[in-house]
Amino acid sequence: MIVKNTFMKYLAYLILFTLFLINCANKPQYNDLIPEHDSFNMESIEVNETRTINVWIPDNYKESDISYPVLYMPDGGIEGEDFPHIANTIAKLVKSKSIPPIILVGIANTDRRRDLTGFSETEYDKQFAPQTDGAKNYRSFISNELFTEIGKRYRVTDKKGLVGESLAGLFVVETFLVTPEIFDFYIAMDPSLWWNDKYLTTNAQNYLTNFPDKHIKFWFAGSDAVDISNSTKKLASILTINAPETLTWTYSDEPNEKHHTIFRATKEKAFIWALTNK
Repeated sequence: MIVKNTFMKYLAYLILFTLFLINCANKPQYNDLIPEHDSFNMESIEVNETRTINVWIPDNYKESDISYPVLYMPDGGIEGEDFPHIANTIAKLVKSKSIPPIILVGIANTDRRRDLTGFSETEYDKQFAPQTDGAKNYRSFISNELFTEIGKRYRVTDKKGLVGESLAGLFVVETFLVTPEIFDFYIAMDPSLWWNDKYLTTNAQNYLTNFPDKHIKFWFAGSDAVDISNSTKKLASILTINAPETLTWTYSDEPNEKHHTIFRATKEKAFIWALTNK
């Protein structure tokens, strides 16, 4: 009976992930305008490789002496990644005064699955990503090295945010729960919370008991992808009961969106919520 139950559980996960991959394969191709931006390479000790960083700054940056908050983004490359459409959206929202001016820092991928996944104890996960807790090193790269480099190159305030979707959303949620003090606001679309047998949602309540005495905002959303929405809804239920007083959060349930549409469908309202008092 134990063997049968284990097999059925594995089969269910396999079916769900197959649907997830099909969904990703059907992802539409966008011809996003590449905005004017800065790019530079930096050597990282934490991840032991060279990383390419893309930076979008507000139009009036060079004509002012103002310092700006910074939004950091994994999947921040130019080709086939999210930097162009997110930069264009932020530019649009800043121009319409829907959000205050902000700097966007995109981190181009090298090994996405390694960098964005934490530790895992399940055999199931081995087929999708190395179980090396790469997210821990990637997080150290951002907080110990990238923050400093951006601070040297640009006029920035202490306010920082993190945004990501899918595996990058998983990284956002893990960072929010494990080391919440690093950022001031977090945005996660369709985070892959199935990772490590739903470890983050299972342990979310324990993480929240150690939440820092700092005001933090957290916005997250779930699409119609069952393997993800079940976990995002569970996380919302946990936060409803256990959210610390210093946490402001909201969950956007998006049953009409697919895994490959939710980022673009919800990004504007997520940024407006996170960057204003609305």
